[in-house]
Amino acid sequence: MSMSELVGGQDVVLVVDDSPEALGFLTSAMEAAGVTVLVARSGEAALGIAGRVAPDIILMDAVMPGLDGFETCRRLKAMPSVSHVPVIFMTGLTETEHVVHALESGGVDYLTKPINIDELRARIRVHLANARSAQSARVALDAAGRHLLAVSNGGEVQWTTPQASRLLGSAAGPRASARVGARVRAWLAERGGSAAIAGESFPLDPTNPASLQLVCLGSMGADEHLFRLVAVGSENQDEILRQNFGLTQRESEVLLWIARGKSNRDIGDILGLSPRTVNKHLEQVYAKLGVENRASAAIKATHVLQSPSDM
Repeated sequence: MSMSELVGGQDVVLVVDDSPEALGFLTSAMEAAGVTVLVARSGEAALGIAGRVAPDIILMDAVMPGLDGFETCRRLKAMPSVSHVPVIFMTGLTETEHVVHALESGGVDYLTKPINIDELRARIRVHLANARSAQSARVALDAAGRHLLAVSNGGEVQWTTPQASRLLGSAAGPRASARVGARVRAWLAERGGSAAIAGESFPLDPTNPASLQLVCLGSMGADEHLFRLVAVGSENQDEILRQNFGLTQRESEVLLWIARGKSNRDIGDILGLSPRTVNKHLEQVYAKLGVENRASAAIKATHVLQSPSDM
């Protein structure tokens, strides 16, 4: 849950700066604009706050003792809960190398000190709107049942839909994102660095062709490639079940996992559904298959999927 949900939809900004004067100045200016402000006087403190709540936007001082703003930003971008949150850097450094460093570490914008509050407010509005548009698109994709993720050339997972995260966690374990990143990086290297081509696919585990497949949907810029996760055979099997039993897409997905021996709880985790919703889908599946329990449903589904005429 984001912090803005906890404060009734009000925008929340996390200000990270080791200067008490700068924190006071920015806090007063932001609160006067109706924004809720969280403050951190170090990179370590910022990581701690972000680990508990997700702000809507982050203002980051670049030069701080200990963990500087650049490294703090890189670590924030590695945290799934805040990886999508825009980071605007603030610093008195204006050399090109510092601007590049800020952007390479994951920042979306750069303001030089002393900060012009009107300019800062304008940039915050723009980046909040952009972030919400991107998040809305991902929510819409997830609601449509899409297991999507984006990966950079360097193998960093930029974002995933919640369904993709659940499927990865179920199939590949807690270090799933790192495995995906390493696999995509290796795949791009195998292709000689040429642009990703929509429609190409490869297994997450090259030693196991039956592992999850990554299907490339194309590039969304020079350094972001979009992939869809597919459980081997699941798409074809979904279609077989839909056609044979007159099911909806979601009902066929639930039935397929029933046939694979998954519990209602497991199915809910994989598909991003509540236990109650899984049960509702199962009621419809039972009615359409003319059975009374999951064992009978699994038997009918398995029979259809193993039928030579449908293979």
